[in-house]
Amino acid sequence: MQQPMPPTEIEEPHDTGRETKRLIVFGARVLSYLVYFYLLVVEVILTGGFFLKLFGANPTSGFVEWWYRNLDRVMQPFDGIFDPIEIGQTQSDVAAEFETSVLFAMIVYGILALVLHAVISWLTDRIHRIDRDAEAERQRAAYERAQAELAARRAAAGLAPSPPPAPPQPGQPGPPGY
Repeated sequence: MQQPMPPTEIEEPHDTGRETKRLIVFGARVLSYLVYFYLLVVEVILTGGFFLKLFGANPTSGFVEWWYRNLDRVMQPFDGIFDPIEIGQTQSDVAAEFETSVLFAMIVYGILALVLHAVISWLTDRIHRIDRDAEAERQRAAYERAQAELAARRAAAGLAPSPPPAPPQPGQPGPPGY
């Protein structure tokens, strides 16, 4: 009677290059999400500032003062591009303005957000591609180990080696029991 072969240790192929790439892509994705969040906050500040200026909000109010201070920060690259269009005065003698520079800034920041969205989508696809490649490599290595073990068992039993079936193609199911 034949003794069963002891179970062999399955060693996963370890590709540090692939893991490093995955880590870099993941870090870039996290960074791009942070920038995307910043762009959304900037768009909210621009929209709020546009409407506060349009309706002639009292600039001495604490909230409006805070909002304008933040608006000034995000508007620094766009200051002076266009002159505001004065609509009139409010009852408290505050000028109501149609701030075209703010609208321009909203468009530019919006375009940046769209570009960043495309980058995030590309990075996400890259991560999935790296994962798919790693899974295909693991499946191929497991298949080759199984074929080698089968050949060793057949040789130990004195049987002629059988031709191995074709390995599964990526995305295709393997043979039964695989």
